[in-house]
Amino acid sequence: MVAGFTFGTPNMQAATAAIEPSAPIELLLANRATATIDPSRYLVSEKYDGVRAFWDGRTLRFRSGREIAAPQWFLQRLPETPLDGELWLGRGRFDALSGIVRSASADEAAWQQVRYVVFELPGFAGTFVERAARIEHIVATAGWPQLRAATQRLVTDRAALDRLFRQTIAAGGEGLMLHLATAPYKTGRSDDLIKLKPQLDDEAVVVSHRPGKGKYAGMLGAVQLRANDGRRFWVGSGFSDAQRRDPPAVGSVVTYRYRELTSGGLPRFASFARVREID
Repeated sequence: MVAGFTFGTPNMQAATAAIEPSAPIELLLANRATATIDPSRYLVSEKYDGVRAFWDGRTLRFRSGREIAAPQWFLQRLPETPLDGELWLGRGRFDALSGIVRSASADEAAWQQVRYVVFELPGFAGTFVERAARIEHIVATAGWPQLRAATQRLVTDRAALDRLFRQTIAAGGEGLMLHLATAPYKTGRSDDLIKLKPQLDDEAVVVSHRPGKGKYAGMLGAVQLRANDGRRFWVGSGFSDAQRRDPPAVGSVVTYRYRELTSGGLPRFASFARVREID
């Protein structure tokens, strides 16, 4: 729902370029929120802790370009219009969702619970306000509960944003996404899309393992990570015992969380979050 705006009919063109099966898909990616951001210029939605999924009108794919093994009945309910959104089970259910959508064969019963929450229209002209209204129209026309539009809100100032953020976190949400209301569609990392979370996160490549000691003897103690800028650092917390017995492989990309950067530019209080293997 786009509060404060009415649906219009902007001049839009659908993206029709074919996607190579294994080619990473160029999508809009978020930067982190800063203390100086003016939230009145943005539409604000919940940050869904799901799996990013791109629908090109024929095939549902992960961000990596790999096809998602969704049931045919699920795909047949999606419109021909290209969509960008999150496959989602609900707050705090990422691990269960990951198991469902990562499977090489679709679990028909499990997919009955999966929702596709749409927040962008790749390749469509107009401002984000116009695209968000168009998403609402597409979802309403489909009339299918498993296809949803991300609720977009107007927030007047930083105090109102902080209240909404606290409410979302208290209810089990992961954070907020702020999308510049006047922005045309673009891909790549941009301040047109901002994420606001209680902890910072980033991605890095596993370059080595360090064995554990004491109760973790014979298991993983820590992984050494390499960030995009070449920085290397060790992360030893956040792993379950199962993950310590079967740690992320060298060369895999993982998400880690941290509070802030040190004076040397390294993440402070970094902890492992998950392997980025499907999105």
